[in-house]
Amino acid sequence: MEPRLVGPGPYRATRLWNEIIELFRAGMPLRKHRCRFKSYERCFKASEAVDCLHELLGSNQNFGPEVTRNQTVKLLKKFLKNHVIEDIKGRWGKEDFQDDGHLYRFPLSSPLKPYPKKLSCGKEVIKFPDWDEPKAGASQEHIPVKSVTMNSEMWYKRHSIAIGEVPACKLVFRRELTRTNVEEIWKSMTLSQLQKVLGLDSLDEVLDRKLVNSKHIVQNAYNVNKQGTVILEDKSKELPHWILSAMKCLANWPSCSDLKQPTYSGFERDVFKTIVDYFGQMKEPLLTFHFFDVFVSVLGLLQKHSKAVEALQISCLLLPPENRKRLQLLVRMMARISFNKDLPPLSESVRTRTLMVQAFSRCILCSKDEIDLDELLAAKLVSFLMDNYQEILSVPSALKSSIEEHVVHLQRVQIKYAGADTDATFPPPSFCHQISTDEFEYQRATGSQEPLAALLEEIAMNKDISVKDKKKQLKQFQKSYPEVYRVRFPTPETEAVLFPEKTKQKPPILMWALKKPFQSFQRTRSFRM
Repeated sequence: MEPRLVGPGPYRATRLWNEIIELFRAGMPLRKHRCRFKSYERCFKASEAVDCLHELLGSNQNFGPEVTRNQTVKLLKKFLKNHVIEDIKGRWGKEDFQDDGHLYRFPLSSPLKPYPKKLSCGKEVIKFPDWDEPKAGASQEHIPVKSVTMNSEMWYKRHSIAIGEVPACKLVFRRELTRTNVEEIWKSMTLSQLQKVLGLDSLDEVLDRKLVNSKHIVQNAYNVNKQGTVILEDKSKELPHWILSAMKCLANWPSCSDLKQPTYSGFERDVFKTIVDYFGQMKEPLLTFHFFDVFVSVLGLLQKHSKAVEALQISCLLLPPENRKRLQLLVRMMARISFNKDLPPLSESVRTRTLMVQAFSRCILCSKDEIDLDELLAAKLVSFLMDNYQEILSVPSALKSSIEEHVVHLQRVQIKYAGADTDATFPPPSFCHQISTDEFEYQRATGSQEPLAALLEEIAMNKDISVKDKKKQLKQFQKSYPEVYRVRFPTPETEAVLFPEKTKQKPPILMWALKKPFQSFQRTRSFRM
């Protein structure tokens, strides 16, 4: 059985659990063993199980080579507790598995965990708040709207600006956005982008949106210093000064700014133990219990580096500001310690990087209801955080710019023309789907030209407007849509039919002029003064 990558989505921890069990059962060699003068068929030693599972986890892209042998032993203890394996006498239920020569076997019953039943639902589209709609009970001045029917008069008003005639208009100001409105916009667009990056039809199965605080998102995005670290409004939630001093001491070793140089051997280990003890006594991990499933889902994107970084950027924006700041300071310290060659070893048996992951993974990510793969999943996430903490713990610039542009658009003043846009509301844009080239050409011909042809016919047959206005509108239509106009009036003769020439009647001859003969001009005397 080949291992496969378990992508993001609901119940990812359960899917990983079942995946590992199937791989372990399929790959673990079974043979005859003797114990106390008795032979047992199809079983294995505890040390053989550790060897096999450790190699399996290390080569599996869902976990990776950073899985330690000690973590493998802990997982086998959970296998024994959950009856994935049992000893040769059929006993299970306790976590007393040891890396030794005791014999174990697989039970006959299937140990796979069932998936919770869920209602089938279509793809969810997160709706953005519509701030144009006044709240119920609030008196807001707004323009009365109605569906628009395009006629010749309406068309003429809309296009008259093309020839320099601007109809009456007025400025319409949108309802002012409150701070709460802006925060809700941030929440809606952030969750929408997270759903898109994770590639999920809905976030409901990995996240309870009611627990997402919109104020936290805005504070994490704007209340930051030059280094990108969150500035807390409530100073009582800051880390204690002595912990900050200890973290700075190890992060900047050997240049300790807040503490004097150590005078005894092992000083750095005592400082490290103090930091580990402080973060180990927290009641809730820094990524919180509520967002556990979100971060576990992100682990399915680690093969796509840019996608994983973006998903973690957005997910970390959802954290309470005090948690985000502590995470920033802690992961930055862990990364600096791991790459600091001047710092003495903090453990005799474990590499510094591995020690960082083992010491702090549980205080960063764990489930409220202890899950069997908690430790392995947390170690995978923390390792990725350490390698990319500068990108992940910064505010995603693309998302921030997109939201700010949307807020500006909602606040922008609009020009409403009398008789046109003032009386019209247009339906929101619908989602599109791909069509063939032939279908596109057909829709372009029938979908755009037919309404224009009908409009031209209405102008031509309208008897309520003067000949002068009709000629003016037809000329404007011809200039805007020459192809449609040419179909209706292919020759000047067809156009002339609309304007039949009136027969000019000759004025009647005055009878009195005929009775008097023509008389020549006679000079008269002029009176000079």
